[in-house]
Amino acid sequence: MTLAKQFELDEYIDFIEQEDFAGSALSEYVANVQRVYLKDTRPWVIGYSGGKDSSAVMVLVYLALLGLKPDERHKHVFVVASDTLVETPIVVDHVNRSLEAIQKGAARDKLPITSHKVVPKTNDTFWANLLGKGYPAPTRNFRWCTERMKIDPVSSFITDKISQYDEVVVVLGSRSQESASRAQVIAKHKIDGSDLAKHTTLSNAFIYTPIDMWAVDDVWKILRFCHLQTQETAFGIKNKWFDKYDLEWENPWGGKNLVLWNLYKDSSGQGECPMVIDETTPSCGNSRFGCWTCTVVTKDRAMESLVQNGESWMLPLLKFRNILSRSTSPKLKKKYRSHIRRDGRLAFKTLREDGEKILTDDYTTGPYKLKYRKLAMKLLLTIQKRLSAVQKDLELITVPELHAVRHEWLNDPNEPDWDDSLPAIFKDIYGYDLDWAVDDTNQFSQQESSLLNRVAPEHGISPQMLKKLIDLEVSMSGLTRRVGIFNKIGRLVQQDWDTAENIIRENKGTRQKQIDQSREVQSLMAELEMINASLEQEASL
Repeated sequence: MTLAKQFELDEYIDFIEQEDFAGSALSEYVANVQRVYLKDTRPWVIGYSGGKDSSAVMVLVYLALLGLKPDERHKHVFVVASDTLVETPIVVDHVNRSLEAIQKGAARDKLPITSHKVVPKTNDTFWANLLGKGYPAPTRNFRWCTERMKIDPVSSFITDKISQYDEVVVVLGSRSQESASRAQVIAKHKIDGSDLAKHTTLSNAFIYTPIDMWAVDDVWKILRFCHLQTQETAFGIKNKWFDKYDLEWENPWGGKNLVLWNLYKDSSGQGECPMVIDETTPSCGNSRFGCWTCTVVTKDRAMESLVQNGESWMLPLLKFRNILSRSTSPKLKKKYRSHIRRDGRLAFKTLREDGEKILTDDYTTGPYKLKYRKLAMKLLLTIQKRLSAVQKDLELITVPELHAVRHEWLNDPNEPDWDDSLPAIFKDIYGYDLDWAVDDTNQFSQQESSLLNRVAPEHGISPQMLKKLIDLEVSMSGLTRRVGIFNKIGRLVQQDWDTAENIIRENKGTRQKQIDQSREVQSLMAELEMINASLEQEASL
């Protein structure tokens, strides 16, 4: 068995046999993991975020496999980390190094463990949606990012393993103390007489949470880390183990947890983004291990703390994130976002008074206006270029994402980028061109676009609508059968191309009629309820 180099064998055995972990010795937890592992042939998928809880589970599983005979290590363990492509850069570096160390350690110790990293599809990334499609920065009420960027990539990995092995066990670092809601969900799906629970959405996938009852002190204990100055845990709780061993241990696969400790030591109680496998996983806003672009919380105290504690190079990222956050302010929505939704319509808000649905003259906002998406792209690329001098491997937006954003701009349903601006923006900042593929979108030259912008209003027509109609005609020219062209023309003509003020004014009479009809229906329903109540009362007599 490969052990931490700083400790003699008898000291290590004393630790796993005698130290208390939620009322039991560590050896009992190791034995339990071994028992669950040996029980069947289902491979394991360990959800690894690089945070303290997933690291603790990784150590526990690694120790359990080390303690088995070589012929008993009969099934594979896949360690999977999810990279949203907007993770905090120093966390990305930490996770990458950890995955590499786990892979090398497992090969050295002849353990059936391999590490993997999954990323969202190019069209589902943060920048493809926010800068490309104009999705607003995520909020608590509209957290569009979680499913696309976290759940789907991990689910695809698990589904792929299910197709290979029929069933899999997903091992998570979930703890009841850390997330009561998550604990309730797992308990609800627990299989009677088993250590496993059913996955809430994926059939043939099962959940195993071996450190479910551990406290945070237990987590730091198995990570074998001691604060040399104060002999306290990360959250200031005294523990006899920290008094006994005034040393930093290595992970069983090699490498120390200094980076992990530094990420948490000034966190003011902030946690980590857990491995998200379904929609029941709690929000990871305001956490140490999460996206640097996260706007679910008003302030990113984790990144602020990192900047204050030596990572000052991240200040431009924090400022960019704060700009995104401000754009979600109700007072600024109509400045940054279009009044037309991506379906081409202006959507009016409704209110409820005394249970009655009332139509209003106010409207909901759509995607970010193209001009602000262009400004944000310029700023992002400028920051990326400047920071690359500090962090050589830093990539805030990938080249495939740039191509995806360009495609979305060219094909925007409301504001097509007829000038094809992104290649020029990139060259202006970097001084060279990417290999921009010729897009099949029918574009207007800048001269043609300017002409339509001038002529169309003279005939009371929206320039954007006219360009869309011409674009549609060109795209279908030469076809022997132009099936559906009239439906497409009809949809374009029926879109709301005018300003919000004009649309509201033109629809005011119609909307007032709708309001009156709505109130009339509500009144009739109330009368019917009174009549029914009266009939029921008479029948009871």
